Amino acid sequence: MGVSYKVLLVDDHTLVREGIRAIIERSGEFRVVAEASTAAEAVEACAKMSPELVISNIELPDRSGIDLTRELLRENRSARVIMLSRSDDEETVIDALRSGARGFVLKHASSADLMEALNTVARGGSYFSSEASERLMARIRRGDFGSRQTRPAWQKLTPRELEVLRLVSAGKSSKQIADMLHLGVETVRSYRKSMMKKIGVSNVASLVQFAISQGLTRWTQRGPGSYT
Repeated sequence: MGVSYKVLLVDDHTLVREGIRAIIERSGEFRVVAEASTAAEAVEACAKMSPELVISNIELPDRSGIDLTRELLRENRSARVIMLSRSDDEETVIDALRSGARGFVLKHASSADLMEALNTVARGGSYFSSEASERLMARIRRGDFGSRQTRPAWQKLTPRELEVLRLVSAGKSSKQIADMLHLGVETVRSYRKSMMKKIGVSNVASLVQFAISQGLTRWTQRGPGSYT
C-alpha cells in the first residue's frame, strides 16, 4: 500500500462519520486521522493532525461549515475542503465556493460520487455535484457570479436552524426541541445562539418576533416556510 491521504471528518452525527469512514478507507488511499463533531473541535484537530483533506458537513452546531472552511484555510492553506450539504440552493453553493471549498457533495449522493470527489480533490482538482454545478452555471449565465446578492435574513439560516426556529416560536423548550429533533440540549442552545447572531437579535423574544414577521412559524410549500 502506498502513501495514503490524511482525512479529517467533521459532522455532528456519529453514524454519519462512521459511514463515511467505512466508505473512504476501503480503497486504502485515504486514512481518517481525526474526527470532529463541532467547528471548534475541527480547528483543533486540523492544527494537531494537519490533514490534507477535510470532509465537513455544512451545518454544524456551533458555526457553519462555510465559516469553518475559511478559518481552516487561513491556518492551513494546503488543506482541501469538501463540503457535504442537504441543500443545493444557489446561494449555498456560491458561498461554499467563495469560502475556498474544493468540493461540494450532496448528502444523498452515492458512495461512488463521494469517492470521485475525494479522488478529484486529492489530486488538485475541484468537484461539484451535478446539481451544484447547475447552480454555478445558472449564476454565470446571468453574468452576476462575482456579485453577492442581498438575501432576506432568514435565508442565512440553515435548514436545521429553521427547524429549531419554528419550534422555538411554538414555545418549545430547548429540552423539548432536543427530544423532538434527536439532538443534544447544548446543540439546540448553540443553534439558538447562531440564529440570533445571524439575524442580529439578542434574545429569544426578538427571535420569535422575527420568525412571525417572516412567516416562518408554520410549514408551507413555497416561500420562507418551505424549509423541510
